[in-house]
Amino acid sequence: MGFNKVVSGAAEAVKDIPSNAVLALGGFGLCGIPENTIAALVDRGITGLTCISNNAGVDGFGIGLMLEKRQVKKMISSYVGENKLFEQLVLSGELEIELTPQGTLAEKIRAGGAGIPAFYTPTGFGTIIAEGKDVREFDGRKFVLERSLTADFSIVKAWKGDAMGNLVFRKTARNFNPMIATCGRVCIAEVEELVPVGSIDPDQVHTPGIYVHRIFQGTNYQKRIERRTVRQG
Repeated sequence: MGFNKVVSGAAEAVKDIPSNAVLALGGFGLCGIPENTIAALVDRGITGLTCISNNAGVDGFGIGLMLEKRQVKKMISSYVGENKLFEQLVLSGELEIELTPQGTLAEKIRAGGAGIPAFYTPTGFGTIIAEGKDVREFDGRKFVLERSLTADFSIVKAWKGDAMGNLVFRKTARNFNPMIATCGRVCIAEVEELVPVGSIDPDQVHTPGIYVHRIFQGTNYQKRIERRTVRQG
């Protein structure tokens, strides 16, 4: 794989992602969204994508841009409540959705990256989430078998990274990105700051470079606020 994993930009990073691929995309709410890579995917125009992501973006931002171009055929997500287009596509049958409890989604991704094919969880027992799944009792409590998740490509956004792919995330953006980075066969990372190898304290690395295959420094990041609240005078 080599020590220098730097590519020229988002277009080069995604040039071999085909239609019908399974993508795992980092981000939590509007934090840690791989904006540059998503824009490059929109420009490529590939279709039939299955996207694993906690959120489905919002109208006009993040995965929402891919939904506008009808590039996504299926979403595996937890929270999708702020995207009107998403709702319309699901109700019209144009988009398949696999809603997953947030903690279960996190563990499905983490387990996939760790090579664990499935696990039992109490979350969802007795609901439609458990329909068609194996249920077992442990210590007097019912647990549902959940299959883990893997992807063809993992796409993450970090605060800092180096040419070896070592990544540091910042605050809420750390939530899903480290797990996402591990579950794909190829991991693409975009960073706000690309720093020299050796300048990141090893104790501060959140995702070791062994998981990352391509890295580039992004541009023009939007610092969006998901819910802006202004006190009434």
